[in-house]
Amino acid sequence: MTRKWNYPTLSNEDKRLGAELARRFANCPQVSDLLVQRGITTIDAAERFFHPSVRDLHDPFLMPDMTKAVERLNRAMGAKERIMVYGDYDVDGCTAVALVYRYLRNFYSELDYYIPTRYDEGYGITRKCIDEFADQGVKLVIILDCGIKANEEIAYAAERGIDFIICDHHKPDTELPRAAAILNPKLEGSPYPCPHLSGCGVGYKLMQAFSISNGIATAELECMLDLVAVSIAADIVPMIDENRVMAYVGLKRLNTNPNMGLRAIIRTCGLGGKEITINDVIFKIGPRINASGRMQSGSEAVELLVARDAKEANRKSIEIDQYNKDRKELDKRITEEANAILEERGEVHSPKKSIVIYNKHWHKGIIGIVASRLTELYYKPSVVLTLSNGLATGSSRSVQGFDIYKAVESTRDLLENFGGHTYAVGLSLKEENIPEFTRRFEEFVATNILPEQTTPQIDIDAFLSFSEITPEFVATLRLFNPFGPGNRKPTFCTRRVKDFGTSKLVGKNLEHIKLELVDDTSGKVINGIAFNMASYFEHIHSGNPFNICYTIEENKHPNAGTALQLLVKQIRAAVE
Repeated sequence: MTRKWNYPTLSNEDKRLGAELARRFANCPQVSDLLVQRGITTIDAAERFFHPSVRDLHDPFLMPDMTKAVERLNRAMGAKERIMVYGDYDVDGCTAVALVYRYLRNFYSELDYYIPTRYDEGYGITRKCIDEFADQGVKLVIILDCGIKANEEIAYAAERGIDFIICDHHKPDTELPRAAAILNPKLEGSPYPCPHLSGCGVGYKLMQAFSISNGIATAELECMLDLVAVSIAADIVPMIDENRVMAYVGLKRLNTNPNMGLRAIIRTCGLGGKEITINDVIFKIGPRINASGRMQSGSEAVELLVARDAKEANRKSIEIDQYNKDRKELDKRITEEANAILEERGEVHSPKKSIVIYNKHWHKGIIGIVASRLTELYYKPSVVLTLSNGLATGSSRSVQGFDIYKAVESTRDLLENFGGHTYAVGLSLKEENIPEFTRRFEEFVATNILPEQTTPQIDIDAFLSFSEITPEFVATLRLFNPFGPGNRKPTFCTRRVKDFGTSKLVGKNLEHIKLELVDDTSGKVINGIAFNMASYFEHIHSGNPFNICYTIEENKHPNAGTALQLLVKQIRAAVE
């Protein structure tokens, strides 16, 4: 798919701030512009950005209701009340439950955890579950990564003598549940400095406040930031502010001494002995944790993440790995079926601005992934629905810049339930409402989506010549890690590069180009790889100049050290 290239533009004020920063980075002047684009405009801010520390974490008591939450938790522990740690069945929920349960069990024994099944119970808390907790003598539930819209259920729990501490990060409604405490950085009027925490991140802040209130050193809690890092990467929350600090520290933990369950996953997916990156979490570690909730039960993932026995952790990790293999097969089949339906309906090249597709036989645990695939393929906000417990239940995904939560919310009178984020929303509705939902969803998207949101784009951070790709520059780029939304990996453009004469087609079907390139500023040959761009090879091999946009990658080889390579995103013929 051809993408629009957005070239960097800096205001006069940005240029002035960049010039001040450039004096600090005299060897790499391009770095100052990259920092300014990320809102980093002072030397102190740059130092904190390049060297994140737990000292930079915000005071947890800045979050509304935090004092109430800690007081209720302390009172429960003092009275030896039974406490249940409850969470969603996805990566964020499972890591959140594992973190809170693991930390509290160091101090308290009247404690258990619960993850609902995706198929029998569905998302969030249910009356049936509350009844079971009441029968078990539970008096306090810490609910993580869900609960912010469970008004009726939490009111019912109060009737059964159960209090709730809600730790959520999804968008709240105007009316909030009557819980003992609500911790959510997205609450209207909240003074908390980082509104983009993951659900696990909110759980971490509760444990941080609990430690402070009880005079407990936080060193052991900080060791659990590997779980928070996994949640941040998998839930794709902005990699800025406090999230970046926790991801940075947690990623270091993943690479040095991860918890037993994560260590087992790392070994199972072939990452042992390698430097683990955020991409590894997104594409290897996270999907395996998610597969447990998608294919069987998220409680199995929590069992792994709280394991104390290495042999048991390895056994559970192998089981979860098989779930992930099964998930991949289902994902592939259902995506193919969805594409076939869209082809049959004539929607592949349709002027419609959205996709809504329903098949009552599809696996509920896979439809979110399929929605993501369709959005990537057709670059349209997409909703995928299946039948579950008598309702059409689905997941939606959006394109960059378009708020799909508002689009789904505009149809709320047709829905039984919905909730989520700007780019991903879960929903359920009666089957008979699907046609009207489809019509109104399309109407909202067509009316509100901007022209630039209907075309995939590549945002270019800076123009570089090959002479500027120095060891010092690459070393400084390394400090921009970890990458994610709000701090994406810098993308560069180099104009009028040429083939050194040794570029060649590679791959099973010769679909990729292994590039060896030069430009006019340097005699050095730069290696690159352009996946699925074989159609450009004749132009490149003929010696014609062309423009490339790319990221700079470092490939580490056990015996050959580190090699630099450009990962080419797109190629364009150079225009005189």
